[in-house]
Amino acid sequence: MPMSLRPFLVFASSAALILSVAACDQAQRNAEAVADIGPAGWLQQLFDGSDGRDWPAFGRTYGEQHYSPLDQVNTETVDRLGLIWSLDLEPGNPATGPIAVDGIIYFASGYSVAHAVDAATGKLLWKYNPKAPEASGHKLRQGWGSRGIAYWNGKVYIATQDGRLIAIDARTGNPVWSAMTMEKDAQRFISGPPRVFDGMVVIGNGGADEAAIRGYATAYDAETGEQKWRFYTVPGNPADGFEDKAMEMAAKTWSGEYWKHGGGGTVWNAITYDREFDTLYLGTGNGSPWNHKIRSEGKGDNLFLSSIIALDAKTGAYKWHYQTNPGESWDFNAAMDMQLADLVIDGKPRKVLMTAPKNGFFYVLDRTDGKLISAEPFVTTTWAKSIDLKTGRPNEEPNIRYENAPSTIRPTPVGAHSWTPMAFSPKAGLVFIPAIDLEATFDDRGITAENWERTPGMALDYGVRLDVRPPADAKSLSYLIAWDPVTQKAAWRVPTPGHFNGGVMATGGDLVFQGHPDSSFTAYDAKTGRALWNFDAKAPIVAPPITYTVGGRQYVTVIAGMGTSAGLFGPLLEPFGIDYRAQKRRVLTFALDGKATLPPKVPYKAVAVADPDFRPDPVVAKQGEHIFNIRCSVCHGGGAIAGGTAPDLRTSGAILSEDTMTAIIHDGILVPNGMPRFEEMSAEDREAIRQYLRMRAADLREGRR
Repeated sequence: MPMSLRPFLVFASSAALILSVAACDQAQRNAEAVADIGPAGWLQQLFDGSDGRDWPAFGRTYGEQHYSPLDQVNTETVDRLGLIWSLDLEPGNPATGPIAVDGIIYFASGYSVAHAVDAATGKLLWKYNPKAPEASGHKLRQGWGSRGIAYWNGKVYIATQDGRLIAIDARTGNPVWSAMTMEKDAQRFISGPPRVFDGMVVIGNGGADEAAIRGYATAYDAETGEQKWRFYTVPGNPADGFEDKAMEMAAKTWSGEYWKHGGGGTVWNAITYDREFDTLYLGTGNGSPWNHKIRSEGKGDNLFLSSIIALDAKTGAYKWHYQTNPGESWDFNAAMDMQLADLVIDGKPRKVLMTAPKNGFFYVLDRTDGKLISAEPFVTTTWAKSIDLKTGRPNEEPNIRYENAPSTIRPTPVGAHSWTPMAFSPKAGLVFIPAIDLEATFDDRGITAENWERTPGMALDYGVRLDVRPPADAKSLSYLIAWDPVTQKAAWRVPTPGHFNGGVMATGGDLVFQGHPDSSFTAYDAKTGRALWNFDAKAPIVAPPITYTVGGRQYVTVIAGMGTSAGLFGPLLEPFGIDYRAQKRRVLTFALDGKATLPPKVPYKAVAVADPDFRPDPVVAKQGEHIFNIRCSVCHGGGAIAGGTAPDLRTSGAILSEDTMTAIIHDGILVPNGMPRFEEMSAEDREAIRQYLRMRAADLREGRR
């Protein structure tokens, strides 16, 4: 479908001149900045358009394109790509984006345990463990550890589950400073990577699915840890006054005593810096709770939920916003990665921001003012068929807000695109999206604002019942889609294994790299989607890959292993035999003519623990199932079928002993391993969970689903 565009009006005749002046100014600023940092040139590597020697940030450069211009590994040579070295990691989340600066790889796996590794040899140089599980308390009940790390001026930055932002000396691994980014007992956590820009480091947090919290992002001085500014994404109690004019404006779009529910809008993932306009873009999350009828009496757009917010990077002052889902009601985050690009649309140069959020539409915005240029679905979207280009609002289908009956829609809260980043290749002119195709039913019958009370203690409690499943007509549950952001059409689409695929990297060698839950790590032809190279990683891959050079040689690095939200739907991952205990977690590094190999993978199939004394009690098991779903399934999987993020409890001997379960759940003996403590849970509740898990183990033994 041809793309309809808003005319430039007054700016049409002068657009080229404005862009030319901006480009000259940008070049001057780049030159001045590089002159100040000496020969290493690390800062220049953060600039969009840099040569790709390093990969110093989550998306390589400020523009978050996940693209490198390196082309030593290309469509002609990729068949020579081989493993150079591997490094085994300890148990914990491996789904994290590494960075590479001056021949050293830095990454934060598990609960933000920082590592430095020699990129050419795989030698571990140092490791720093912030002991986040022990410090987290109730914050350990959600989240899975760090998804990324950042670099600035000889320091690397990690953000921890318990809310600390820590600067570490990149040479020694010793902490330089630490700042607590949230209230001590706040029911928040951090799982997203920090971002650095202009001498500042910025971080948000998550938790709106589980607690009454209010979203914000905070910027700190990168050298000292001093707080520079904080921007709240939803308004607080009007009686307390508003922090700024933006919050005063936003409050007019909320109804009732909304602040008692927190509001949500957390900045848990997507943050992009635009150096050209000195603007910081925040991608915000869902409402708290999801159900608009409870959260805001079913009224109002609820700014700035599910929005892209542009801020003055130096002060944190509001510039503009665009909201993808007014009155958000389905966990349709706008917190997926946002990429900056210069595109020619209708023959005119445009400075754009591109994003593919959970709701299934690909958005192209003018990043100078936030105006919508185009939006088209990149997957099946049954909640809305189109976006009104004049108003920017979706044209929603009837009963989509489950106002009259349960509503079944595509995509789902898992997202048409989740946190695993897409990539944009300026060379190919395409965006490569790791897309997901599932459906969900929302049902709030019997749940009202009057009778709903949030379950305390960071439990999954949305104000609506949710059922996620594969669509009956689905040929595949996930795809890698090459999307043309100018024509808003797919250039190609290939099915990928499972329901959740890995982060994407594009290169100047006309290649697109992506890992998958079946342990494959694949390089595709960027122009055609044809798989040109494949490596058996002996472990699932969710993390985004990176590429860089050392001594003139191009390397590709990815971290293998299942982690974060990718492992939530264990039943959909069963065919791949992923086990928390048995799976390998490894740093894998490749280069042309690499000859290293990996040990064979030991096949895994869940085998239930023997339990000859088990006597089923369906009533108690049903109680246990409810508690498990809101407390435990976020890590241990729906139906107690784990997907690798945490142990499969159907196979665990712990469920045979009441004393052992008490020691784990009540006393917290496994907190250092990442298993949270639930000290308020009664003996009756613990026994109900144990009965449910023993029942599920019996189902596994007897071949029942």
